[in-house]
Amino acid sequence: MKPLVTLVLSGGGARGIAHMGVIEELEHRGYKIASVTGTSMGSLVGGIYAYGAMDTFKEWMLSLDRRKVLSLVDFTVSRMGLVKGDRVFKKMKDFIPDCLIEDLNIPYAAVAVDLINNKEVVFREGSLYDAIRASVSIPSVFTPVKTEDGLLVDGGVMNNIPVNHAPRIQDDLLVVVNVNANIPFVLPKIPREEGEKQKRAYQKKIEEFQLHLQKILPPGSIERQAHSHEERMGYFNLIDKTISLMTNHIAQMSMQNYSPDVLIEVSRDACSTFDFFKAGEILEMGRSATIEALNKLEAQ
Repeated sequence: MKPLVTLVLSGGGARGIAHMGVIEELEHRGYKIASVTGTSMGSLVGGIYAYGAMDTFKEWMLSLDRRKVLSLVDFTVSRMGLVKGDRVFKKMKDFIPDCLIEDLNIPYAAVAVDLINNKEVVFREGSLYDAIRASVSIPSVFTPVKTEDGLLVDGGVMNNIPVNHAPRIQDDLLVVVNVNANIPFVLPKIPREEGEKQKRAYQKKIEEFQLHLQKILPPGSIERQAHSHEERMGYFNLIDKTISLMTNHIAQMSMQNYSPDVLIEVSRDACSTFDFFKAGEILEMGRSATIEALNKLEAQ
């Protein structure tokens, strides 16, 4: 009989879609997941799985194209975040009703960070929606979640692989999924016509974004940076690279203290944090990485 799985899912934006492929392959191989602990996108996928809505969520994710993803972006004039997130989180309520974490099918935990009190916040009970909303609030992108005495943002700021918060049981199999791994990745080829179409749509949204920045930043600041490398790559991409480097460094330190039975890795270069329109491709990356990791485990 195969051991029960204690599953830990890292943050990583769109790369976190790979978690769905991981879960599907684990179940396909006959492993039963006893608990799930996640940060950011890991908390979202883990919460949806623990609730029992994975199939519906997967169907929606696979339907996303670049235009649909961009339509979910709602800018705000707030200096605490460039995206309100109302559209995204309203859609999330289709998959995450406001249920209690303690009523989920399996034990679940989501990790966020309190910027005011400088500490991790671990949600093990209470509103599932509120827990996920806090855990995925990427600093400077999504507006943070205000509490009575704190300000909550993405858990990846302090703990992107929250293995230390996973509830262990006797003889379990600790499976950790890191979708920010510093491993090589070969970019897939896409038809030239489709690639150009996506590029035009993306450039249009970037131009809209720059106009938005002009409204909320000091006069002339955009123009002064117009020819810099950072500006050409786009503000979102700059945030993406910064967050990836930060979370990977933190994750490496965390993994030095905890040794998982199975480590499943997806390259941090697989896609950017906001490439949710690549859901099908990313999901298969997770499945492929899981097959490789489990084959090694079962061959021992």
